[in-house]
Amino acid sequence: MACPYFVPREIVADGSWLHPSRLPLGAGWSGHCCSSGQETTPTDTAIREYCNLGNAAACPHLPVQRDWDAIRFSVARTSVEQVTLWYVCESAHAPAEHGKLTFDQVHERWLNPHADPRVQRLANCYLETYRSHGTRTRSGSEGEL
Repeated sequence: MACPYFVPREIVADGSWLHPSRLPLGAGWSGHCCSSGQETTPTDTAIREYCNLGNAAACPHLPVQRDWDAIRFSVARTSVEQVTLWYVCESAHAPAEHGKLTFDQVHERWLNPHADPRVQRLANCYLETYRSHGTRTRSGSEGEL
């Protein structure tokens, strides 16, 4: 459940997280915060405890009025041609919006990008991490949300 205001820049592979593959974006990321409307650089502690984990009510940068508290992703289906992700935008620890995003691996583009750039940016990062672990395919029906 990454913070919706987190702007990931690059994967951090320095041992900061015990099990980085269990993190919401599949790895720890460095980056910026866009909660104020402009990108600012959070402290390393904030990136580690809030930005990468979402639902960060204690984060001093989290706006009081916001659409979502966190965004989570999972792989719904994958094949040589496509990767389909489930996404869930959460507010007060409950689903506020959900859906599927499908990436065309042949043409290297999203078939249905999300309209909100925050969700799309995090989906790009999740997909990058997923694909960096090697191509995995799963046949059969899609999972349910």
